[in-house]
Amino acid sequence: MYLATTGAAEAARKVSRGRVAGPVLALGSVSLVTDVSSEMVTAVLPLYFVLHLGLSPLQFGFLDGLYNGVTALVRLVGGHAADRGNRHKLVAGAGYALSALSRVGLLLAGGGTLGIGAALAADRIGKGVRTAPRDAIISLSSPPETLGRAFGVHRAMDTTGALLGPLAAFALLWATADAYDAVFVVSFCVGLLGVLMLVAFVPGREALPLSARTHAPPSSARPKILDPFRDPDFRRVLGAASLLGAATIGDAFVYLLLQKQLDFAVRWFPLLPLGAAAVYLSLAVPAGRLGDRIGRRVPFLFGHAALLGAYLLLLTTGAGALLLVGVLLLVGVFYAATDGVLMALAGPVLPAARRASGMALLQTGQALARLLAAAGFGAAWTLWGVRPALITAVLALAAALACSAVLLRRLERSA
Repeated sequence: MYLATTGAAEAARKVSRGRVAGPVLALGSVSLVTDVSSEMVTAVLPLYFVLHLGLSPLQFGFLDGLYNGVTALVRLVGGHAADRGNRHKLVAGAGYALSALSRVGLLLAGGGTLGIGAALAADRIGKGVRTAPRDAIISLSSPPETLGRAFGVHRAMDTTGALLGPLAAFALLWATADAYDAVFVVSFCVGLLGVLMLVAFVPGREALPLSARTHAPPSSARPKILDPFRDPDFRRVLGAASLLGAATIGDAFVYLLLQKQLDFAVRWFPLLPLGAAAVYLSLAVPAGRLGDRIGRRVPFLFGHAALLGAYLLLLTTGAGALLLVGVLLLVGVFYAATDGVLMALAGPVLPAARRASGMALLQTGQALARLLAAAGFGAAWTLWGVRPALITAVLALAAALACSAVLLRRLERSA
């Protein structure tokens, strides 16, 4: 169902065809710069921890798990805080600033595991806090009929930063003879630039369409974190995203399976995510526009079908380069057709006053489901071996796709 009013739609129609709202482009630029900063650090962390600091695999595994898992519940807090005072820009800015400052924490940690863990936790908390308010601003700034394109443009710009970040990091390491501190300093400066860009160019509530300028409810009706769950359409979207997330084994396992099957040199392993990201970058906007035209549940389900195809390809043998290209292409299609499209699918079923809270709830449910899926696949791989575990993943994803198609079939065509 749609809760955006006619006023927002009329304001959006004044924008020429093929354009997106100014706040979307501004946030896309902020995300691009911020992702350059964050991916510079992410790209060198394994080398920094294991080779430079001499951490054990167990210590690295703990820190890596902390780095990737700490955002789940923090997203709920960020979304709730943004909605409660209608402070989407303020909360998002705080998240971006915290992530930028975490680079200073890495410099001050001096190689201590506790200090490094605290710095990484701060970075992930910052990411968790900013994600839902940022996506809510994108949704509130765009008319419902163009949400797919808006999120597609933002995700394409975000992915550009994710591609540039590792290249910048390794160029710095080459130029400074492996001076990791230089990477952290430059990353901090770039992250700080992203915060300044948000302050200068991302509008606050006053610049949003009138229909999106939500006001804080009276004290007797203060928003609660789980308020969006009351809407049956949102429950369908959340249920579908969580089901599919619980059947997604995670990129790291996909790339490990590729390396194991093709047996290529380990030094090429870090380039695998860049291949999938390049596909994602090229298809994010077309996937969003397609969702606007034919209904967003269609590309969302198709994207997971593409991931299912990648799993099936991994079950084949002797495919060589065809296997490598095919899997990376399908993983890129999966992200292009699902990441921004899911937020565009959820936006119209959430009231403006609960937009950030609902998106945070959706992102948290999906993240926790994927965490469980990764743990389950890892356990299956250890206990049963690679092939039985992958066959189980294929069957689970096929079943989740069928159930999700049923859950989403009642949503309106343009949702």
